[in-house]
Amino acid sequence: MRKRIIVSALLIACICVACGSAGSAGSQAPRPTFVHAVRNPWFPLDPGTTFVYTGEKDGKSGRDIFRVTRRTKRIDGVTCTEVDDRLYAAGHLAERTKDWYAQDTQGNVWYFGEATAELDESGRVASREGSWQSGVDGAKAGIFMPARPTVGQAFRQEYDIGQAEDHFAVVSLDASVIVPYTAAAHALLTKEWTPLEPGVLDHKLYVRGIGTVREESVRGPVERLVLVQVRAVRP
Repeated sequence: MRKRIIVSALLIACICVACGSAGSAGSQAPRPTFVHAVRNPWFPLDPGTTFVYTGEKDGKSGRDIFRVTRRTKRIDGVTCTEVDDRLYAAGHLAERTKDWYAQDTQGNVWYFGEATAELDESGRVASREGSWQSGVDGAKAGIFMPARPTVGQAFRQEYDIGQAEDHFAVVSLDASVIVPYTAAAHALLTKEWTPLEPGVLDHKLYVRGIGTVREESVRGPVERLVLVQVRAVRP
């Protein structure tokens, strides 16, 4: 997942909880309890659902297929929902990723890791940079979507030092958005950044009941994806 702001002491505490670490020894917050389905209204993951996005990436036409599978994976003691994410650039598969998410009893969605592969135009794996799993080599899960987003909230989505350090902050709950699939006047707008790429800043828009509907770069390499289709396959 690619994608500094000054926050109050309270928000810093939130970030520490999100990454599963504390500022001093012995002050670690209790581990949350997790449920078996991701039903946060801002990021619902219903198995069998496929989200199709189109747009641009690095000057090339892009198409992203985000499929919520019926598979699960046990990571760091938690059963996670597996998502298959495939990004096509100029018609060829450029990146394939397995992402793992789980929801706690409060409704927060946590990101537990990813296995990613960047492919060259011949379909060979060129890099697996960015892959990580919570509990492996000190990596920790982070909050991907809070249960009740509030403007000013900031969290660390993932933590594998030097490998995966994405952060996000809630910018607005009343953003307007129009994409081919839907339109909304009260969308959730977030900004995402990582200290690993200090020149990059992304915006994401979420619509309640659907999830991500638009993603675009604000600084850094050009990237823009909008939701064009949702397909649901029932059991």
